[in-house]
Parts: sequence; structure tokens; C-alpha cells
Amino acid sequence: MDNISLEYMYEKMDENKIAYDPKQIEKCYLFTKKAHEGQKRNSGEEYFIHPVHVALLLIDLNMDDTTIMAGMMHDVIEDTEYTYDDIKELFSEEVANLVDGVTKLKNLNYKTKQESQAENIRKMVMAMANDIRVIIIKLCDRLHNMRTLEYMTKAKQFRIATETIEIYAPLAHRLGISTIKWELEDLSLRYLEPETYYDLAKKIQKKREDREEDINKIINILHENLDQMNIKCEISGRPKSIYSIYNKIKNGGKTFEQIYDLTAVRVIVETVRDCYNVLGVVHSLWKPIQGRFKDYIAMPKANMYQSLHTTVVALEGEIFEVQIRTFEMHKTAEYGIAAHWKYKENKSKSSNFDEKLQWLRLLMDWQKDLSDSTEFMETLKGDFFSDEVYIFSPKGDVIGLPQGSTPVDFAYRVHTAVGNKCVGAKVDGRIVPLSTKLKNGNIVEILTSPNSTGPSKDWLKFVKSPQAKNKIKQWFRKSQRDEDLIKGRDMLEKEAEKRGYDYNQILKKEWLEDISKKLSFNSLEDMYASVGYGTTLISQIMPKLKEKYKEYYKPDDISLKDLEAIESTSNKKSTMGLIFDGIDNIEVKLAKCCNPVPGDEIVGYVTRGRGVSVHRADCPNMKGVNPGRFLEVAWDDTKDIKYNVHLHILAYDKMGYLANISKIIGDMGMNISTLSAKINKDHTFLIDLLLEVKEKGQLDILFKKIMEIDGSIKVYRVKSS
Repeated sequence: MDNISLEYMYEKMDENKIAYDPKQIEKCYLFTKKAHEGQKRNSGEEYFIHPVHVALLLIDLNMDDTTIMAGMMHDVIEDTEYTYDDIKELFSEEVANLVDGVTKLKNLNYKTKQESQAENIRKMVMAMANDIRVIIIKLCDRLHNMRTLEYMTKAKQFRIATETIEIYAPLAHRLGISTIKWELEDLSLRYLEPETYYDLAKKIQKKREDREEDINKIINILHENLDQMNIKCEISGRPKSIYSIYNKIKNGGKTFEQIYDLTAVRVIVETVRDCYNVLGVVHSLWKPIQGRFKDYIAMPKANMYQSLHTTVVALEGEIFEVQIRTFEMHKTAEYGIAAHWKYKENKSKSSNFDEKLQWLRLLMDWQKDLSDSTEFMETLKGDFFSDEVYIFSPKGDVIGLPQGSTPVDFAYRVHTAVGNKCVGAKVDGRIVPLSTKLKNGNIVEILTSPNSTGPSKDWLKFVKSPQAKNKIKQWFRKSQRDEDLIKGRDMLEKEAEKRGYDYNQILKKEWLEDISKKLSFNSLEDMYASVGYGTTLISQIMPKLKEKYKEYYKPDDISLKDLEAIESTSNKKSTMGLIFDGIDNIEVKLAKCCNPVPGDEIVGYVTRGRGVSVHRADCPNMKGVNPGRFLEVAWDDTKDIKYNVHLHILAYDKMGYLANISKIIGDMGMNISTLSAKINKDHTFLIDLLLEVKEKGQLDILFKKIMEIDGSIKVYRVKSS
């Protein structure tokens, strides 16, 4: 349906009993059409077709008229000349805020496409926390884009489908909007693994046709028995999605032939009492399979899903799943949070609405602790959208945690202080290791101690929930920052002393505070911590201090004369960041065999061609050479120069090890010139690395950080090649 008229939209809104002002809807329709005038989609169609389809999807979800208008205008700020203020003036602040919530961030300098994607997802999540309708609009936008993905290039198809399966389908699942979730998953699979998708679709269709007669028999038998009990119901066969079956094959280690529940029998009744009565009838008619009964009515899923699930052996040994729920539960199962979105005239949410979105509050809590958007994305994809287990506290409270969670995850979900003071745990009354994986129904009691020194870094190896991971990291960041702060201050004092300065004169607090601001730090303490961590170099600070010194003291001040005497002498020459006794027309080179950097002890060696080769003092190539050719040489730290250094890292072959190394190097502001790796026979691997660094202090910190990575064996500089 390409040409969607206003009348058709009115008709659909009337069908769904949505209250609306026809004049406002018409105004929005015409405004959006004008805004996108002349724009085309990749299919060649008018762009306006897309926003109208998004509005129709929102109507199908029974959303309010404000959301429908925002959905129709969702691309206006991003793709046209109209602004937030235009929409606010023409419609309302509420509509403008919703449109802004789904608008991508623009005009920011991102290093990579991934960083841009991460920041946009993060913005959307934050907007979603203020108004859940933002993500409902975005899901409808993404669904229509996926339906028309065939017109994109293969590369874009793959990128968009990957983002959909990793972010948008799980979000739809979290919100309980299964109608959108299933379609997003199936469409993603179609573009990510087309051969698998079409092969499965063909097999599923054939198997469903083969079982259709059996399904109809079961439905008829159930109808007869429930009619006798005067239970009003609707019974149907529900086909399972292609992606859900693909997942069972991929993750469950089964073949297609071993999957029996391609179609579930669904029974919808009027009351909760009827649900349990129907369950009794099903179990009296057919033999239930042990361990396959799930009561999601007594214990709803985090996405509000409620239903009774049971698997039975029916007819001649055929295995079927039966799902039983009320009509209200069915509406929630299909439309999730959209079914509970009640924006009345007073704009107040239903009393238990916030309770249903506890997971969203948790999402907002841990994203505040993550300054790095890429880490936010990885956590979102890897842990936040995983399946849940339901755990009991000793008081009977039910707490949902990601599958694979441990008592430590439980402790941090209860309270950060409980997690930080945790020293042990009891599961079902028995003391267990803190790394124990929890199962549905476990009763967990956390043992704490006021004498606890805090969490262990080892916990990061087994905790599963984003909340626990980030609270533990936060604790260590604060602890590490205090250490770095003291270390950074000491390093500056020692450097001043080493150069012969009176550090009480040169390390004045007001000077240091001014320099910290110029280096974009929020405080002097932040600058000290950065120096201690290795991100900021002393050589970035000392020249600025000397400038301050010269501004402050009078030219005839004896201290200034002393300072200048220390800094330079008339017979010294400076080149390439080195100071040496004056020799005219000399070529100076840093020796490639040992790659010296500032902070290394160095010697100059006069070559036969009247050049000077600068080596590390411990360079093997300097042993046994003519001492008469040595030249006194020193580093000139007033020069901001980067130097090459050659490293070898020996490590165990672990997933993600290289990525960890690259991240540490990038975080410290170093550049990688070359990198190669080879696997050894003993399953270790050797990384050969050429880096650009400013001084040896940077290297010392880098070595320490590399050795903290799980799998590191040793790291060393290559002395000779």
C-alpha cells in the first residue's frame, strides 16, 4: 500500500478506538509531506511513504495520537530544514520531545562509525528513560526499514540487520512487543544468513502441513472438554518464528528433525482461575513431560509476559506445547508495554507502570557509570539483553538476573553496599562459592562483614550482570584514582628535584591549577591522577611551569639565573629532542637496534661518516666499541617529539586479547606503527609491536597494564634486531 490517504488513517484509528483530533492529524500529515517533498527512498518511492507507514504501525499498537504524530514526523529534524522549535511551535513540546528522542546526533566528530552508532543508541536509551514512547516509535521505524531493506547495498543490509538483531529485537523483547520482535528477528536472519533462512522456512512449512491434522484434532478435543465445563475460550495453533527455531538448532545442539514444538496450541480464557482449570484438563487428557511446565502467571517475565506453558505427549506419541493465558495476558504478550501505555487526559501513568519498567531503571543506572560509549554498547549487547533467571531473597522477594548470574550479581542487585561488603553466600541454606551459577527458584542469602576491604578483581571474571560489573569497576576506579593521584603528585615533585629546581618555588598550586585547566582537566586532582595513570606526561607540564616561573620572577632573580643555567649552556646544541656538545654540520640518528626513548640512559656514538648514532646505554651493539668515539648526549625535554619503540608481548592464545592490548594503547594516547602476531607450538602467541611513545615513563605504565591482562606472560623491549 503506497498511497495511504488520510481517510484510511482515520479509519484505522477508529477501528483501534484511539481518541484523536482529525484537524491535528491532517496538519501533521500535510506538514510531513511538505517537509520531505522531493526526497526519495532507495526504492525510488516518495520518502513520505516511510513516515506514514511508521504511523500506521503505531496505530496497530494502539498508541495515542501524540505518539502517532511524532512517528509520522520522526525524520523531520534529522533529514529536513525544519527544527525542534518548528515542531514545538506548530504542534506541542511533547511531540517535539518525542521526535528529538529518535533523532540521531549530528555534527559531532566521531573517530569511527562504531562510536557514532554507540552514541546514537545511548542517546535513544536516555530519551527512552524519559518517555518510553521514544523506543516504540524507533522500533516501528526500524521494522518498516527492515521490510524494505532489499533496496540497500549488501554492505548496508548486513550492517543494519546486525544492529537490528543485536539491539532492536532484544529491546522489543524487553518491552514485550513480541509481534515486532519476531518479525525483526526473522528479517535479520534473512539478510545475515539467507541460505539458512530460506532452507529453514521451506522445512518448517512442510512440517507444519504434515502436523496440521494433529493440531486440529487436539484443538477439537480441547474444545469439547472445555465446553462441558462452560469455560469460554479461543483455541488456535501458533506457529513459532523461523529465528526461534534457528536458535534452538544453533544453541540447543539439536537437528531440525529433533524439534517437535514448531507449532504450539494456544488457549485464551477470561480469568486466571480458568487458566489453571484448563491446565488440569490438559494434564488429565495427555501425559505431561516432567520439567517442561512453566508458570509465568505466578512469576511473570521481566517483560510482563504471563502464561502457563506445558508440554504433553498427545495422540500417538506426538509431542505438543500448550500455552494458556487470559485475554488481557494475550494482549500484553503481543503488544507488551504498548498495551499498558495509558496516557489519559491528566497525563498520568498507571499505578504499576514504573514497576513494569524496573529493567529500564537498571539500564539507566549502569549506563551512568560508563564514560565509554563503545563499552556501553558491548555491555548492552552482551549482558543486558540475555535471558533471565528468577531468584528469591530470604524474605521472599523475586529478583530477575541474567542467566549465568552468581551470588555476587544478586548482592549488587540488592544494594551496592551489600555487594562491596559481600564475603560469602548461602544458596538454599548451604554455603557456596561466590562464583556459583544461580538457578531458577534458588533462595540466596548474602553474608557481609563490616571489616571487608571491598570487592575482589577476580569477581569480574565470573559476574554476569552489567550492574555488578560496573559497580565493581567503579570501586576499583575510585581506589586506583586515589593511588594515581598520590603517584602523579610525587612524580612531579621528583622531576622538579631531579632538574635542580626548588619545587616549593616552581610547583605553586595556583600555577598547577591554571595548567590543569589549560589541559582541559576539571581539577588539579584530575591532572595529578592522569599523570600517575600515564595518560598525561610530565613533559607536557614542566615547560608550562617554567613559563610561569619566568613570568613570576624578576629577570635579575638569582633563582631564575640558576634555573637558566640548569636548562641550557651556550656550547650545547639541540636536535631531534637531544642535547649534545656543539659539533657543526652533524647528522644525528636514533639507533633502530634499540630504539631509545626519553628516560632511557643514552650514549652518542660518532660514526665514520661524521654522524652521531644515539643508543641506549645497555644496547648490545655498544659493547666492545672504541670508547674514543663516544659523545656525551642528553634528552631535551622541551621538545614534544614521539619516538619509536619495539616491543614483544608473549601471551596465551585467549579470545579478545589483542583487542584489550589495542584498547590500553589507545587509551594511553599512543600510536601503533606496526603490529603482527604468530602462534607458537605451545599455544602461546607472540605479538611484535612498534609503538610511538613520548618517554620511558609511559612505557613503564604500559608494561604494568599489559601484565594485568588475563593471559599475559611477559612483555619486553627488543634490544637489538
